[in-house]
Amino acid sequence: MFFGVDGGGTKTSYAVIGADGLVRVRHVGPSVSHLAQGFARATDVLLDGIVTTLQKATLTPADLTFAFLGLPAYGEDSATTAQMDLMPARLFDIPRYRCGNDMLCSWAGSLACADGISVIAGTGSMAYGEYAGRTARSGGWGEIIGDEGSAYWIAREGMNLFSRMCDGRAPRGPLYELVRTRLALAVDLDLCAQVYGEGVSARRAFAGFAPLVHEAAQAGDAQAADIFRHGADELVQCVRAVRRLLQVPEDIVLPVSSTGGVFQNGGLMLEAFRTQLTNVHPPFDYREPQYQPDIGAALYAAHLTGLRLTPRV
Repeated sequence: MFFGVDGGGTKTSYAVIGADGLVRVRHVGPSVSHLAQGFARATDVLLDGIVTTLQKATLTPADLTFAFLGLPAYGEDSATTAQMDLMPARLFDIPRYRCGNDMLCSWAGSLACADGISVIAGTGSMAYGEYAGRTARSGGWGEIIGDEGSAYWIAREGMNLFSRMCDGRAPRGPLYELVRTRLALAVDLDLCAQVYGEGVSARRAFAGFAPLVHEAAQAGDAQAADIFRHGADELVQCVRAVRRLLQVPEDIVLPVSSTGGVFQNGGLMLEAFRTQLTNVHPPFDYREPQYQPDIGAALYAAHLTGLRLTPRV
């Protein structure tokens, strides 16, 4: 039995698979981000999620061969890595699990642990790949520094475009009236209160704005559509960077897949990404993701033990 955890900023997904590839149980619980709620609370939530998942399948930790736990922000602060490694230790014997960044769950799920690159574009964005035993990542620097092509980035670029439409720096397209109507703005500058105002969650405001940019682009706003083309280009640059870091020979057609809400939001980002990917060299082959990240985490647990995942499985 192999246990997988795909930890995220808003929710955490758990899965158990057998060596035959059959899914025994899946479960979804709250976020286990220590950045949002501290290590003590995040650890308690994680352990509760593990126990609940095992109880659903009438399993105990002793029944598991190996576990992989993809945790948000793992490896992005050297001072906390050792503490994150110990988060599951009250339930699992240390030699029988490994913690890592949640990007591994997306890669393992979308490509079933095969050599290639996975691009993740949700709240944040990054690319991760493996080839011939080598690993590399690009992007994932957070919304303040980067995360180009992510939902947060799309919202930030969209808000900037709206501000330029408001004060005459850009011609007014469909985005202008759409934002004023949906956010019920009495005056244009009231947008600032919805982002910076007292007691306001800026993250929630940004999360709600990204779909407006997408809707405006679909309504024919060329400037809003350019945001998605620019974001797709940034994501392709991450893919190309990972390929270079992996030292993949130029004649190899490398598989690329994608995960995250941005790629599922009506197709604009995915369409632009796939189009731009076909026009770069060395060559890539876009593939639809095979499995969800929680299944990917369990597959990666099996992968780490050296279990060969046959085509039948």
